[in-house]
Amino acid sequence: MNNVQGQVAQMLEGNQVALARLLTRVEAEDNATGEVIAAIQPRLGRAHLVGVTGPSGAGKSTLVDRLTAIARSQGQSVGIVAVDPTSPFSGGALLGDRIRMQQHYLDPGVFIRSMATRGSLGGLSRAAFNAVKLLDAAGKDLVLLETVGVGQTELDIMGAVDTVVVVLVPEAGDFVQTMKAGLMEIADIFVVNKADRDGSRQVVGELEAMVEMSPKLPWWHIPVLATQGHHNVGLDHLAEAIQSHRRALEESGEMNRRRRVRRRREFMRILEQELTQRLLQIMSSDGTWANTLSRVEQGDLDPYTAAQRVLSDQAPLKGALSAD
Repeated sequence: MNNVQGQVAQMLEGNQVALARLLTRVEAEDNATGEVIAAIQPRLGRAHLVGVTGPSGAGKSTLVDRLTAIARSQGQSVGIVAVDPTSPFSGGALLGDRIRMQQHYLDPGVFIRSMATRGSLGGLSRAAFNAVKLLDAAGKDLVLLETVGVGQTELDIMGAVDTVVVVLVPEAGDFVQTMKAGLMEIADIFVVNKADRDGSRQVVGELEAMVEMSPKLPWWHIPVLATQGHHNVGLDHLAEAIQSHRRALEESGEMNRRRRVRRRREFMRILEQELTQRLLQIMSSDGTWANTLSRVEQGDLDPYTAAQRVLSDQAPLKGALSAD
């Protein structure tokens, strides 16, 4: 048994240190990442994967904290991946927030991992996807992925979780108007947090109207919930909505469909990334391809014609596909 297999075996037995070391491996995307993911594949699919996304300052970390406390009171184990760079879980919080989080850091039933957003082009990094998988394989009942919802990240989160909670604040009225179509594609549950502020009823009303005007799902009606995370108001309703969504996913067969789609998209994304990396390596050493790239950069050759020339050059392509 090699080092990776040993660490995976220890993690599956509940060793938190082994889990932390495997998370470090996948975050660094070292050469063992593929072996790690292959080893845990048979153990995936047991956890309920929940994404909590929304603009910075919406109070997502507070909601994650409260949801974790509710889950623990119900006897569930929880894994948290915090990709939000402003999250208290990542150490960037005020002292009060850090103290509040200590209840979970000291709880053996909760595992928290903060991750950087590097190399993700505005979306979630491959490491974040793999971290969620590791927490699932480690036996966590609930895995919470917290991230700032900005552009590509909101779409990416659909590819990582079963249930997406979009968190907004009363000041988000203009945001709702500009993101109508995109929000409806992403959200399974809407939350207007900090609902004690002025304007909360208006935003709730706008979201409810948006839900009513959108095509209806036969198995789920998107709820719009008002919460006050810091005052622990509405969090029980949010936890119930998350659990109801899981039941609806399972009873309708939508859970299996979504997971099949996620696996297919992940496969295509990894394939695209690997092929792109290999082609760029060959392009840097192949004189003809380097010249083609230079002409595209100079504007002497359009990218479509250049791409067709590259694709018709069989020898380098075969080299890219057969590279170690």
